[in-house]
Amino acid sequence: MMRSGNRDMRRMLDRMGLDMKDLGSVEEVIIKTDVKEIYLKKPQVVEMKGKDSTIFQVVASDIEETKRDVPSFKEEDIVLVMQQANVSKEKAIVALTDTKGDIAQAILNLTV
Repeated sequence: MMRSGNRDMRRMLDRMGLDMKDLGSVEEVIIKTDVKEIYLKKPQVVEMKGKDSTIFQVVASDIEETKRDVPSFKEEDIVLVMQQANVSKEKAIVALTDTKGDIAQAILNLTV
């Protein structure tokens, strides 16, 4: 029954223009958000390639979550601080980190 289901799924994906491939022995997948990191240990990963995009299906039972110590910032926020304060990307990131993402305060701290 399962084998027939896999064949049907493959035919459906072929009709949609998706090429499906199991990536094999994946050690870890990490998902990073602005506040946490999710570690998926030894997941099964299936890659489905389409004409314009790729879809990854990830199935895991061993999952660890940690809070991020260093916040991530949007690229446009970093660029804004760089432009307004006339500083390097590294200095802009440090200033944003020091102000916990407060763009205006980061710019003020760099220009005063």
